[in-house]
Amino acid sequence: MDKQEVIDQLSQRFEGHIGNLEETCGLTTIQVRRAYIFEVIKFLKEDLSFNFLTDLCAVHFPDNDEEMRFAMVYHIHNLFENLRLRLRVFLPESDLTIDSMTPLFASANWQERETYDFFGVIFNGHPNLVRIMNMDEMEVFPMRKEFPMEDAGRVDKDDRFFGRTIHNE
Repeated sequence: MDKQEVIDQLSQRFEGHIGNLEETCGLTTIQVRRAYIFEVIKFLKEDLSFNFLTDLCAVHFPDNDEEMRFAMVYHIHNLFENLRLRLRVFLPESDLTIDSMTPLFASANWQERETYDFFGVIFNGHPNLVRIMNMDEMEVFPMRKEFPMEDAGRVDKDDRFFGRTIHNE
């Protein structure tokens, strides 16, 4: 089986629910509708031997339209054929929910918790969706681009030493 056969089978099985195929640095990216992501990944795992969920993460696109402000990205790998795919699902900022992949891959547990902790994505059906790295009392999601990377009020460092300002002396 090669990558084109996988794409053909996905296109045939999920016609109208996947699209926007891109090839970047040798990795194929397929956009999937949110309602079908669980079924697509289940099909890849059970029927096409994609047996390893390498990674899942969120991406914040603050300049996109509200319907495409966030994306969930899944990297999945068929270790037998050495095939890799990237699946992308756009989520509106007003509804950051998506199905959990924990019923398919136990490794999704901590990855989804981390994504919730830093981006605020809610994974339906997750067995223990609580913060994993930040304090439980925290009410913000620090990896969203709406938050500054550094505290502007800090006085314990000089930006000149970090190449952040140009000085004419």
